[in-house]
Amino acid sequence: MSFTPSSPASTPSLGTRITRSAERILGIVRKEFLQIRRDPRLRRVIFVAPMIQLMVFGYAVSTDVRNTPTFLVDQDHTQASRDLVDAFTGPGTFRIVDRSEDPADLVRALDHGTADVGFVIPPGFADDLAQASAGTAGPARIQILVDGTNSNVAQTALSYAQRIVAQRSIAILAKTVRPGLQPPLSFQERAWYNPDLASRNYNVPAVVGTLVMLVSLLLTSLAVVREREIGTLEQLMVSPLGPAELMIGKILPFAIIGLVDMTLVTTVALAWFHVPFRGALPILVLATVLFLVSGLGLGLLISTVSATQQEAFLTTFLLFMPTILLSGFLFPVRSMPQVFRWLTVINPLRHFLEIVRGVFLKGASLAELAQPLLALTAIGVVVISLAVWRFHETHA
Repeated sequence: MSFTPSSPASTPSLGTRITRSAERILGIVRKEFLQIRRDPRLRRVIFVAPMIQLMVFGYAVSTDVRNTPTFLVDQDHTQASRDLVDAFTGPGTFRIVDRSEDPADLVRALDHGTADVGFVIPPGFADDLAQASAGTAGPARIQILVDGTNSNVAQTALSYAQRIVAQRSIAILAKTVRPGLQPPLSFQERAWYNPDLASRNYNVPAVVGTLVMLVSLLLTSLAVVREREIGTLEQLMVSPLGPAELMIGKILPFAIIGLVDMTLVTTVALAWFHVPFRGALPILVLATVLFLVSGLGLGLLISTVSATQQEAFLTTFLLFMPTILLSGFLFPVRSMPQVFRWLTVINPLRHFLEIVRGVFLKGASLAELAQPLLALTAIGVVVISLAVWRFHETHA
């Protein structure tokens, strides 16, 4: 009787290993979706909260100055002073809330916050204006006082007031020198990309990116901690899953949810707020995917260093505020001190907002957005690698 020697166990081929790894990852993805479906709080965070926040921020976050409370001190009481007041209030920028002949009343109104701007038209304004128009005296003067506690409103109000005075001066000059004479010098202004200078067109795309960042951080920062608290992390650790497979399985469901959220808030931005969209949709999708990788990876990194869901939640919000402040959402990056401009380089939200605003308002091409896209790619790779390494070191 002869025996055939048994062959040693063959090593699985590369294709087999990839297939098995994909099956394990899909198992984690299915488990995550089941947990989301069973948790009504997560559904509200994923779908309801972004819509409410977009509506609130879309209307509330605005740098436009309209109906600014204004106190008027008219000591001249002439047709010229009334025409000037009409020029100030006509466009809707300034709204007269009170008036007096005593400048002390204006000071008290600014002190008590009942007015943000004050106009003082001195006595003899009409005579001074007539002499200035005839060239026999210097320009007629008025005084403008603003509440500087809100520097944005103060600067914008001063800019509007200066423009109105300049336009009024040109109109008076054309009438007094020779009726029907055109001013010798005029200018035509046009804002490129945002003709109406509507702050909503600039802010709403940034709100879209901020909401996607918040949702991705919140969902993933609780992922690993939740497994640890309910006692299923040990089961995952003794399974054939590797650290990278577990991280990918955790990220994929939230990446899909992030894309859905991005679609929803973008649709609302276009259909409800009528924000222009001049770019290519594939560029926006590519940027969103890269941004989600960075945000989800950062959330997973928070999850691996947090002991409880409460700690992960607090760490997320502790990180979220500096992320917004250093993104260019509220303040231009170029106006920040040099050290903070360096910090913005590692902020994925800064690069994503640059892409979103470029796609929405400018119609920027892929070549023009290559630098922020490459930055998002590099940040995503680094953050995901750190999350996998941290998880492996903690649970090895």
